[in-house]
Amino acid sequence: MDKSNIQKDAPVGAAGQGVVHESAAKHVSGEAVYIDDMMAPQGTLHAYVGLSTIAHGVVSSMSLAAVRNAPGVIDVITRDDVPGIIDIGPVFPGDPLMVGLGDTVEFHGQVLFAVAATSYAEARRAVRLAKVEYTSLPACLSIEDGLAAESFVRPAHYQRRGDAQSALPKAPHRVQGELQIGGQEQMYLEGQVSLCVPEEDGGMLVYSSTQNPTEGQKLVAEVLGVDLHQVTVDTRRMGGAFGGKETHANQWACLAAILARRTGRAVKLRLARGDDMRATGKRHHFLSRYDVGFDHEGQIQALDLMLAGGCGMSPDLSDAIVDRAMFHSDNAYYLPDVAIAGLRVKTHTVSNTAFRGFGGPQGMVAIEDVIDAIARDRGLDPLDVRKRNLYSAKGNRNTTHYGQLVEQEVLPLLIERLEKTSDYRARRESIRAFNAENPVLRRGLALTPVKFGISFTVQHLNQAGALIHVYTDGSIQLNHGGTEMGQGLYTKVAQVVAEELQVDIEHIRCTATRTDKIPNTSPTAASSGSDINGMAALAAARKIRKRLTVFACEHFGVSEESVQFSRNRITVDDRIFSFAEFANLAYHQRISLSATGFYRTPKIHYDRETASGRPFYYFANGAAVSEVLVDTLTGEYRVERVDICHDVGNSLNPAIDIGQIEGGFVQGMGWLTSEELAWDDNGRLTTVGPATYKIPAIGDTPPIFNVELLPDSPNAEATIFRSKAVGEPPLMLAISVWSAIRDAVASLADYRVHPSLDTPATPERVLLACEALRAESR
Repeated sequence: MDKSNIQKDAPVGAAGQGVVHESAAKHVSGEAVYIDDMMAPQGTLHAYVGLSTIAHGVVSSMSLAAVRNAPGVIDVITRDDVPGIIDIGPVFPGDPLMVGLGDTVEFHGQVLFAVAATSYAEARRAVRLAKVEYTSLPACLSIEDGLAAESFVRPAHYQRRGDAQSALPKAPHRVQGELQIGGQEQMYLEGQVSLCVPEEDGGMLVYSSTQNPTEGQKLVAEVLGVDLHQVTVDTRRMGGAFGGKETHANQWACLAAILARRTGRAVKLRLARGDDMRATGKRHHFLSRYDVGFDHEGQIQALDLMLAGGCGMSPDLSDAIVDRAMFHSDNAYYLPDVAIAGLRVKTHTVSNTAFRGFGGPQGMVAIEDVIDAIARDRGLDPLDVRKRNLYSAKGNRNTTHYGQLVEQEVLPLLIERLEKTSDYRARRESIRAFNAENPVLRRGLALTPVKFGISFTVQHLNQAGALIHVYTDGSIQLNHGGTEMGQGLYTKVAQVVAEELQVDIEHIRCTATRTDKIPNTSPTAASSGSDINGMAALAAARKIRKRLTVFACEHFGVSEESVQFSRNRITVDDRIFSFAEFANLAYHQRISLSATGFYRTPKIHYDRETASGRPFYYFANGAAVSEVLVDTLTGEYRVERVDICHDVGNSLNPAIDIGQIEGGFVQGMGWLTSEELAWDDNGRLTTVGPATYKIPAIGDTPPIFNVELLPDSPNAEATIFRSKAVGEPPLMLAISVWSAIRDAVASLADYRVHPSLDTPATPERVLLACEALRAESR
């Protein structure tokens, strides 16, 4: 739906309007109920876990007698007490629920046992009384260690076009390099938590802070050794997730469920922040190595690229994550002869997992590093090199290295628009003049694009269901398979229903995501939440609208054209009913006012054998210009201005979309600048809280922060009202900050040198890069 065509009498809150998030007021007032806030049943027990204290070794002895005898302890479980499966790997095996006596510990912080006690404090105190001994084994703690040991969690994957090895020597210019790309902690406000309530006939009701209720249902059932229908997972809201609750919420629900089954009492398991960070996965860190050939103008002719993802101790979702890094290692650029290798490196650290962008950001950083290196080598403005390499239908340069056609050329016009609105060229000249006059303080500027594929790359996950009930007072209850983690999905899907049924959004209530209402749901991830759940809800709403229309025709003897839905009204010829009146009339005539909807994304496929296909339904696009000021004597810097133009198609909710863009950008900025994960030589994570792990604060937000939604750009594909996904793509816009910092550092060598600057670009790394350039110039 085109926002410009919204009628004055359109329902309040219908699609296209900037409606406030349905829980916004509750979030800031503290009224929003999260799992730890719920009124738990009387007699609820509190669970906690005992964690390993080495990175790699065999559990040679484990004495839990003191734990069992500790005050308040009701039950203690180990691996041997699990009634069903032990391995809860979401796709491939490798994730034991607990490690037992004689088993091998694979990372510092792995679960050894769990305790249920009458209070949270008693449970935490009890786990510290365990006496565990290990036989230590050598540990691989870095990607380089894993590569040297040829240790991998899954086989390598390769994507190729042409013959990069033959084309590289023929290129007029050639550059090699490597980049360390850091990981990232999800740092959700609400930590991992589950509340399990045993029900009659062996049932289990699981309240879980999860992005993936169906997977939680499946694993709880398999761990308990029962059928899926005996387990119901309920998720009303999460206090953030960012991918960290797609698979890593399952373990805590399973442990709580076992204890609830054994004790016959409700059990809540909530991790403290430090243990949450130790025991759950992060964004994958990567090592990128490249060899690129290009012409005098900086146009890429050949690229050989290795992407090695640090996966941690198990596969988890690493196959798909490294695949997506490979898919996005072109970002917005045509690669004529290219060879890309994706390696899944095993290390003895916590198994890394999903994080906003799901590997895409790492692939994009890798290619933007290459583009900047080309620009420095040729003495060109990096923006000109970027524009020269963009996908284009001219010359048949619009097919990706995996065979998907880039059908909608958004970026050339979007970048041109942003270049003008941000005054990029004049600012570039001004910055050059400033840097020439200032030996210490240096400014940097960068414009970087984003082309991000939308869809799960695992085909069967691209499906969704919805359920709508219309009650006789005209109020509507909506349920769908998507989960609400603060991103506004519930609001957007309610807007879709408001638009289709032509009712004000205040009459629609979106209820908690539950596996007994919508079965077999996909995780809320891959930026597909609104796309697939919105379409499923639309299908359900259309069934009801069609049913009411047919009823009106039969009951009043009119044609379908005589039945009109408008704001909270249904007009039948010359008769006008309120929506509530007509719903009540239909009910008394025994017309069903309930409907399900289902949607599956069309067109998508990918053949891993040939490394080709169409893994994405469409691409979301955007670009950002960032300006920074760097103190080259300390490495400190600040982001002074950011200008963004982002394409969301016909926005379902401009207010929420702009919020997602701003939040995603700042989160991406944190990943690339300040959020540094550190382990000691024993594999112990040392950044286990906000005192040691620095996420961006409000003071880090750019003082000038301009965000524009690209106008007049409906999705070419038949998505929900021709909108485009917005959850993940904005995070990659923050690459412009990292590139701008490097631009400022490069000014020390008159922009002739490509500075080495791994991510995150902490002040220490920036200072080292500055000192390296000064030493080289001397």
